[in-house]
Amino acid sequence: MKLYDGGVYLVNENEIIADTGEAAALLQSKTGSAPAKEEAKKGTLAYNILKEHNTSGNMNELQIKFDKLTSHDITFVGIIQTARASGLERFPIPYVLTNCHNSLCAVGGTINEDDHMFGLSCAKKYGGVYVPPHQAVIHQFAREMLAGGGKMILGSDSHTRYGALGTMAMGEGGPELVKQLLSQTYDIKMPGVVAVYLKGSLKPGVGPQDVAIAIIGEVFDKGYVKNKVMEFVGPGVANLSVDTRIGIDVMTTETTCLSSIWSTDTKVKEWYDIHGRSEDYKELHPAAVTYYDGCIEINLDEIEPMIAMPFHPSNAYTIRELNENLMDILDDCEKRAQVSFNGAIGLNLKEKVRNGRLYVDQGIIAGCAGGGFENICDAADILNGASIGPDEFTLSVYPASMPIYMELVKNGAAAKIMETGAILKTAFCGPCFGAGDTPSNNGFSIRHSTRNFPNREGSKVQNGQIASVALMDARSIAATAANKGYLTAATDFDVNYTKPRYFFDKTIYENRVYDSKGVAHPEEPIKFGPNIKDWPEMSALTENLLLKVVSEIHDPVTTTDELIPSGETSSYRSNPLGLAEFTLSRKDPDYVPRAKEVQKAEKARIAGVHPCQELPELKDVMSVVKTKFPEANHTNFGIGSTIFAVKPGDGSAREQAASCQKVLGGWANIANEYATKRYRSNLINWGMLPFIIPKGELPFANGDYIWIPGIRAAVENKADVITAYAVKDGELKEFTMTLGDLTDDEREIILKGCLINYNRVS
Repeated sequence: MKLYDGGVYLVNENEIIADTGEAAALLQSKTGSAPAKEEAKKGTLAYNILKEHNTSGNMNELQIKFDKLTSHDITFVGIIQTARASGLERFPIPYVLTNCHNSLCAVGGTINEDDHMFGLSCAKKYGGVYVPPHQAVIHQFAREMLAGGGKMILGSDSHTRYGALGTMAMGEGGPELVKQLLSQTYDIKMPGVVAVYLKGSLKPGVGPQDVAIAIIGEVFDKGYVKNKVMEFVGPGVANLSVDTRIGIDVMTTETTCLSSIWSTDTKVKEWYDIHGRSEDYKELHPAAVTYYDGCIEINLDEIEPMIAMPFHPSNAYTIRELNENLMDILDDCEKRAQVSFNGAIGLNLKEKVRNGRLYVDQGIIAGCAGGGFENICDAADILNGASIGPDEFTLSVYPASMPIYMELVKNGAAAKIMETGAILKTAFCGPCFGAGDTPSNNGFSIRHSTRNFPNREGSKVQNGQIASVALMDARSIAATAANKGYLTAATDFDVNYTKPRYFFDKTIYENRVYDSKGVAHPEEPIKFGPNIKDWPEMSALTENLLLKVVSEIHDPVTTTDELIPSGETSSYRSNPLGLAEFTLSRKDPDYVPRAKEVQKAEKARIAGVHPCQELPELKDVMSVVKTKFPEANHTNFGIGSTIFAVKPGDGSAREQAASCQKVLGGWANIANEYATKRYRSNLINWGMLPFIIPKGELPFANGDYIWIPGIRAAVENKADVITAYAVKDGELKEFTMTLGDLTDDEREIILKGCLINYNRVS
């Protein structure tokens, strides 16, 4: 795999020419012309799809309107509640509500079926589509029923990626979907576009997850594609099945790219034909000479079976490399666990070594990445006639949709899997976010799913339990299962892959999915369970701001799972105040009480009571502030909390990572950088200031107060630099921060306190 240092020209989708001093002459000799770089940029698939959906008339400042929206049952309640509070009357474009995350019985918080009935009633009232539990995971339904060549889809799940089908899709926090529901736009600068140039063919036993893990391992730490579009091109594309392309594509989220898109061909056309949607196919190819801002060149011949060790998809090794350096790599993972869990609990992976080989407790093939037809059929061929054994090792397989499940039953693959002692389950995302198949203490799970962050397998460190996940391809998981739990690469097996043809039958959907066909029924009542709550009132940004730092995180990257845990907390997803109690509970259990203490002072201030009555320490703090700002008093400044994290926001699109902080009185985040565009957008849409501070020694510490004078005017006047003061040792210590690029609408949202307020006033 090769990463180019700069941009490249792609000629006839077949030859790469690096952007050097010789590029123009080479282009002239090969094509008879040498288009200017800016003109050649217009040849990308991404540019042309974005142009068709841009409403601003300015391709540098995009205002995008999407064709369709999709959400699942962790996110759609909050989204619709936000839109309702903002004046929603009907869904202006197709909006699909799937139920693939909270499909098991909930204990505590919202009963899952209450959310499902809320979703069904809203689909009827506002004119949407409702997919009942266990029918399909969100992204498989979108592939089967929503994707279309040249179209754009926005989803409230970070793995919203349908590029292999010619659809540019993006995963964002709920407020961005709210904007689309209110006929507003998705506003971004024109993103960079990076070519992923594929050549060669995959060896038998090597699958999409192997390719994806290899890419993620190469680019994540370098930030090579961060907030850019990955465009898959080159002669190797034709050598991949559509299912393989889909499996690679869905994992692009883990690179922190903005979106993805692939050139399309007759294989994609056949895929649409099989799904009864031939009219949605569109042939897509870059221009004869196209310029890309970077290039990842991949020889598919050289890809080996891969494993992403705990606790990130980028912790990538070949399975061969792991087996050859087993104890050293396991030792490194144990050290990473000490960092991730602040030394609170120890992970012992080395005890998994038996007779010099790594023994695995559990295998899972599931969800939008692993549950595809081809993955499961190949796994069934490897498992044919095998036994997973009667020891600790277990294997569970979750087809991504009921149509896939039905075809596996018809063609016999399901029987091959079940005969081994493995369990075949229904469409469910639980193994990906920690709500199903939680291993025993110190268990080690291998999964063809999308993430392996800490606690993603459902363990609860706060209760003294720990387990971990490594990501692998379905084929090598099946090979490991056939070897009764001993880690094995699929290429070690000599298998006759039968490659059965797929037949899609949408009868199941016709019988069970509610489709309004875009017709709203305003008279329909919304069904509210008793734990589905409205968002609390939120205040506008004040003239000045006093922030208390209530958490300080120095990990290289902080995931959204660490900001608001997935899994067991999700039963409170529809109750903003209930869910907020879990904020940072895995990373900093003292965060919530600290934030609530500060919030009491702000609530008192809003009620006209002197905030010092609720928080006596403010008296000394303000006496220091008044030495330089004598006019400061509780009528002209707000009081809130903030966290510092080096690089927060990797991972899930769940807006709750930001909204829970806001609900507890958070007014800002301070970071050296933000891991993803979507997390920063979530902060802004909940009225929180996304401050950036240069790397180096911090001018403040956890527990310190920060005085930010004139912050409202600074936002209004588009100030590049924000002057702030740390209140330390009886003095004001000046430092500066920035807010980064903000659109005019984003500034207004922050000024008014959140997106709900912005739309109530507008």
